[in-house]
Amino acid sequence: MMTAEHTLCQKTDKPAIRAQTPLILDNGIETRIISFKNLCDDKEHIALVFPNADFPKVPLVRLHSECLTGDVFGSAQCDCGDQLHEAKTRMGAEGGILLYLRQEGRGIGLYNKLDAYKAQHDLGLDTFAANTHIGFAEDMRSFTVAAEMLQAMGVRTIRLLTNNPDKVAQLQMTGIVIEQVIPTGFFEKLSNRRYLQTKRDKGHLL
Repeated sequence: MMTAEHTLCQKTDKPAIRAQTPLILDNGIETRIISFKNLCDDKEHIALVFPNADFPKVPLVRLHSECLTGDVFGSAQCDCGDQLHEAKTRMGAEGGILLYLRQEGRGIGLYNKLDAYKAQHDLGLDTFAANTHIGFAEDMRSFTVAAEMLQAMGVRTIRLLTNNPDKVAQLQMTGIVIEQVIPTGFFEKLSNRRYLQTKRDKGHLL
């Protein structure tokens, strides 16, 4: 079984900002989108920085793992799209940093995630059990890369928008100081009720 790897990787060059450019969102807010180089997993993660006249010294930060089905197509089987929209709305009002991490399917990739979806449908498995059924750990994500992105931007202390204690623990292990943990909303629908129950059973603070 493939397992998650939460250790710091060793690279000669330190993570750094590769480029940044303005990006105007559909609500008219002009953000900055930042790309990086020398990240530990070599994936194309990005940061979206929201401006605000009263931008706090300790920024609000959301680590959002990519979910094509939820973020783009509005899948009602999860709460990913809802959480992304909530983060954009909140940060549009008060500022913040949205780290968009290329960790589809809790790190197993899009096609494997679709195989896990099929296992959930055909075998009645929950979202974590489906990952193990197709040969992966329940959660393959490492948030070391998120810490590297923050450090490349010169951010060491944050307020974290999350319900996931693992994100808190992993960031703290890398030296990021979390001044406050702010829970995300609760986006229950009939179609995602079991999904949310499973997340709660696995330790998410719902």
